[in-house]
Amino acid sequence: MRFGELLHLWRDRLSPADAGFRATTARRAPGLRREELAQLAGLSVDYVLRLEQGRATNPSAQVVGALARALQVSREERDQLYVAAGLLPPQDGTISAHVPAGIQRLVGRLGDVPIGVYTADWTLAWWNDLWTATMGDPAELDAEQRNLARRLFTTGLPRVLHSTRGDTLGLAIVADLQVASARYPADGGLARLVRELHEASPEFARLWAESVPAEHTTDRKIIDHPEVGPIQLDCDILLVPGANLRIVTYTTAANTPDATKLDLLRVTGGRSGVRAG
Repeated sequence: MRFGELLHLWRDRLSPADAGFRATTARRAPGLRREELAQLAGLSVDYVLRLEQGRATNPSAQVVGALARALQVSREERDQLYVAAGLLPPQDGTISAHVPAGIQRLVGRLGDVPIGVYTADWTLAWWNDLWTATMGDPAELDAEQRNLARRLFTTGLPRVLHSTRGDTLGLAIVADLQVASARYPADGGLARLVRELHEASPEFARLWAESVPAEHTTDRKIIDHPEVGPIQLDCDILLVPGANLRIVTYTTAANTPDATKLDLLRVTGGRSGVRAG
């Protein structure tokens, strides 16, 4: 089956509710609209249309991976999509950015809190609307800039004013990358990331050389939001066994000024133009 036919078939199959959209009686088809798939995959509607019609050929591996995640396909179907695009599927021994459908349904139902899903090398693979409203839109960044380790040790985390974990976050990230390097020795992207960080960050090189095991614990952060001002959030990291994914959540205590700010972001999408205070 052609690439475009697979896209159309699996788009029609996916329930809008499972993808985080409201299903209404005005829909002419039970599945996702083309613009919804484009939104989920971070692509233009015109490009998705041209892919489905076969007028756009040779999509990149990054595009195919984004579409596979958006369509919530199985690992076998993901590989089929890569082959239909004329690409080799991700190989064993390399990091996968595939987020299983069950995990997407789970985090998609937790829309009241900002949630992001990271791969084994700490690249953001999935996020919800409130994550975008709170942390900024990852779709505006290329895949390299969605990597938390790269940003932490080079440019810094743009909206984070304060973190109770301080330097221990960097230690835990380095420990994770060391574990990933041992588990995925054939992953060229991970090897390049580690080399780049060694060259760009003396702090990363020092922590890597010390090779101290470290675990992630709850972190309280103050986010400098351009619309609502400083907002204090608790950050927790949940591991997905078998998939080697990390679910990062931000929450705040109920009935607090910070909860009010998060409620405002939930309503406005972070584009109110009015500061809370």
